[in-house]
Amino acid sequence: MYLKLIIAEKTTFYAPKMKRSRGLSVINSMAAYEAGADRLHGAGIGIGERTGNTPMDTLLVNMRLAGYIDQDLTGLMHYAQTVSDATGVPIPTNYPVVGSDAFETATGVHAAAIAKAIRLGDDALVDDIYSGVPAHWFGLKQVIRVGPMSGKWNAHFWLRQHGHEPTEDRMQALFDLGKAADHTLTDDEIIIGLGDLL
Repeated sequence: MYLKLIIAEKTTFYAPKMKRSRGLSVINSMAAYEAGADRLHGAGIGIGERTGNTPMDTLLVNMRLAGYIDQDLTGLMHYAQTVSDATGVPIPTNYPVVGSDAFETATGVHAAAIAKAIRLGDDALVDDIYSGVPAHWFGLKQVIRVGPMSGKWNAHFWLRQHGHEPTEDRMQALFDLGKAADHTLTDDEIIIGLGDLL
């Protein structure tokens, strides 16, 4: 409401620059847009002094989800990685959309639902099941990994995705390998761990 009052009385161009001090920069930027801001400011992966600025990548995603923009965002990963490479600021693995874990799951119940949606051939359902953001908007897909929280669907899916018949022996071996791990396994760890079974 406060922003609407300020903008209603404006006589000059209004372009807010939000900081991330309280973790509200994206929602505050969107509120400014809704109130009539002429332009929004942000920085790639939120880089900036102290806690940083509005992360432009996350703002674009939320503006698209809210229906305020309809731009093609398939280049967002490249943009964020370019910013990271140029500045030396790493992208956290759990960073929204562009973090390496953003569209991955190693949890059994999630993997089972995603695998079933994939078998149905329903790409929208695949993205909607456990993700608030459609991976295909960014040229990405949901990824199922194997780890200590995995179920047999994780093993089944991993084997299929890597060109191996998901026999009971292979699935059980991969399931056991995941359960014995203290982290989500990489593809190389799985290939080495399964050895001759592949």
